[in-house]
Amino acid sequence: MDFKDARIKLVDNQIRTTDVTSHAILSAFLTVPREEFVPAGKRPLAYIDEDMPIGNGRFLMEASPLAKLLQLASIDRDDVVLDVGCGSGYGAAILSCLASAVVALEEDEELAATATDILNRHDFVTCTVVTGPLAEGYPDEAPYDVILFEGCIETLPQTFLDQLKKGGRLVAVIGRGLSAQARLYVKDEEGIVSDRFGFNCAIKPLPGFSKKAEFVF
Repeated sequence: MDFKDARIKLVDNQIRTTDVTSHAILSAFLTVPREEFVPAGKRPLAYIDEDMPIGNGRFLMEASPLAKLLQLASIDRDDVVLDVGCGSGYGAAILSCLASAVVALEEDEELAATATDILNRHDFVTCTVVTGPLAEGYPDEAPYDVILFEGCIETLPQTFLDQLKKGGRLVAVIGRGLSAQARLYVKDEEGIVSDRFGFNCAIKPLPGFSKKAEFVF
């Protein structure tokens, strides 16, 4: 299979067609070998427009929503990014083409080890994979210019807004299924956070962000 050709088709048929116009983002998707971040037996399917299972109940996000989330975040070359739920590391690799440094957080130790190995082998040297509960973020390297979640969440813990730098952006898909929305949170220079709707988005959930059950009369 010609993976270089598959990357071109991915960009032309799945990403450009969903209003992603950032040249930096398009170039990143043309550069990063998506096939390296999926299990070996699934490499021929790496470029289809579906979420790809990567083990332990987790998925590599479909390229189009990932690209749209990145565009919503308006990532600058000087930004430090927290990538929450990095999985096998594909999103972190894309982010490394856009930002100065990426802290890739993963709570599944097997996936974290896989991401570390792949990112190192392909010289994505600005990515650092760290382990810990996803819902706690990674305060050791905070504050961040950008925080991105690689899966939908039902609740956004305050800790992430606390780890966001003044002037920073946080992008998350809030909700589940077809009713979920991509939202952009911005912290101004006074520390006040505002948010706005980005687009409707259905992606796989990240563990640890479910709403607590509520008692209903």
